[in-house]
Amino acid sequence: MKENNIKKVLLLGSGALKIGEAGEFDYSGSQALKALKEEGIYTVLINPNIATVQTSEGVADQIYFLPVTPYFVEKVIEKERPDGIMLAFGGQTALNCGVSLYKDKIFEKYGVTVLGTPVQAIIDTEDREIFVQKLNEIDVKTIKSEAVENAADARRAARELGYPVIVRAAYALGGLGSGFCDNEEELNVLVEKAFSFSPQVLVEKSLKGWKEVEYEVVRDRFDNCITVCNMENFDPLGIHTGESIVVAPTCSLTEEQVTMLQDLSTKCIRHLGIVGECNIQYAFNAETNDYRVIEVNARLSRSSALASKATGFPLAFVAAKIALGYTLDQIGEMGTPNSAYEAPQLDYLICKIPRWDLTKFAGVSRQIGSSMKSVGEIMSIGRSFEEIIQKGLRMIGQGMHGFVGNDHTKFENLDEELANPTDLRIFSIASALEEGYSIERIHELTKIDPWFLGKLKNIVDYKAKLSTYNKIEDLPEDVLRQAKVLGFSDFQIARFVLKASGNMEKENLAVRARRKALNILPAVKRINTVASEHPELTNYLYMTYATTGYDVNYYKNEKSVVVLGSGAYRIGSSVEFDWCSVNAVQTARKLGYKSIMINYNPETVSTDYDMCDRLYFD
Repeated sequence: MKENNIKKVLLLGSGALKIGEAGEFDYSGSQALKALKEEGIYTVLINPNIATVQTSEGVADQIYFLPVTPYFVEKVIEKERPDGIMLAFGGQTALNCGVSLYKDKIFEKYGVTVLGTPVQAIIDTEDREIFVQKLNEIDVKTIKSEAVENAADARRAARELGYPVIVRAAYALGGLGSGFCDNEEELNVLVEKAFSFSPQVLVEKSLKGWKEVEYEVVRDRFDNCITVCNMENFDPLGIHTGESIVVAPTCSLTEEQVTMLQDLSTKCIRHLGIVGECNIQYAFNAETNDYRVIEVNARLSRSSALASKATGFPLAFVAAKIALGYTLDQIGEMGTPNSAYEAPQLDYLICKIPRWDLTKFAGVSRQIGSSMKSVGEIMSIGRSFEEIIQKGLRMIGQGMHGFVGNDHTKFENLDEELANPTDLRIFSIASALEEGYSIERIHELTKIDPWFLGKLKNIVDYKAKLSTYNKIEDLPEDVLRQAKVLGFSDFQIARFVLKASGNMEKENLAVRARRKALNILPAVKRINTVASEHPELTNYLYMTYATTGYDVNYYKNEKSVVVLGSGAYRIGSSVEFDWCSVNAVQTARKLGYKSIMINYNPETVSTDYDMCDRLYFD
């Protein structure tokens, strides 16, 4: 149990929403505050963002709407005199501020204990040279790189490493100031930009085209350590994780490869001495089993929010409990799947797809790469890759009907579009497959794993099969059912069978009527949740056509209210509507209604499974 005399804790938020640091830190901070409240600890929050749930009444005991900077944080410490401080729940902003205060001996001056990962371990992961040295001690391979502090050294390092190289600003967020260089001319431009964001710049050997795989790892102070979730980027290395489609669990790796990376993850995190939750990213060559550790985030990240929602394992809540001194076996019910010491077992797949709003800006390049441009993301849940990718592309809210059937997307130069990815890359793959490109050719141009391309080809092939029918009544039950299993919407089926255009409402309803007449209906499945007080009462649900049956019964005779979430963050609609949704479900509960939330944004507090009576992640 908790083994310290912590009575008052200061938690640093992440401030204003920005690309690479958005609503996911409202979610992780809210979870941490909830964990502290459970322990009867007085909480003080510094966060100037008024649109967040964590700055609402009743979440923290005391809120300071002040900048998360060393000057203001010291003033609050001086006034509030907290026993402990948490740095891992406010993204890079909170981490950088905490490191600065530690170096200035402010925590020492006021007798404040840093809860969770020690600051030295944070510095070890953030400073590239120290990080490489630490991992060399245990013979773990890292990408060849050199940290430099001026442009001349950057040019020398690039010549020694050999082009192509990637330039990255240290201590920066969302790949800010990073990019690939094939020659010195490109390097000079990028280095100048990188130095405007950070005093230290990393010049690394490029492994562009390798796979990018990441693991979420949890460790307590007694060295109990588990990997909670493994995720794989659909796009190869070279595209920032925040810009990539991500699937969990990993799909294209063998069991041996997954275990190998899992063992490496626990080995690294134990050696670095992280206490709580962290994220480790790998570049991986699946053909040779060669790997490089790219980085370790010694804090909650956007991937952590995604992994929490993907697995039902509340990483921020568990990390906060660990920071207070709990061990993994003391969180949740030991010996059951609801224990935090048990890695979740998934019988489903999830897919994260980013949303870009690049069309709002004149003259902005639509190319995506190592620096983040996406403003939001969605998560879809299902039983096959075909289902989750089609479902997910509809969720993005940019007028797409799925992987196929988007008649308004046309590409002048497919080879160019495939080789130099833009925000429409996934649809260029659909066009290429429809034009007869082989999986090998697309793989050559994109470096996307053939496993994914094969699954996407299944969708294109099934579209061709549906197009051989001309009437809805002629569709055999097994063909219609399989179309739904592969993620086709009623709209897509109507478009391919009836060859209709326009608003298609009549045709859409005809497919729905036929489907219902054949009793082809979605199943409602429940995701097991971890460390919840009453796991049998937490209803974290999704719908799929790949199986049958309902894991929950409908509220037939009870007053219930459905609250519709706002989906992916976009410019003009972001965390403020999460605040609205959370307040709506909480008010409904207080008034005696059963609250039902429908939302599919993994960054939000509203998609936290114990915020409402039922959460449909759809």
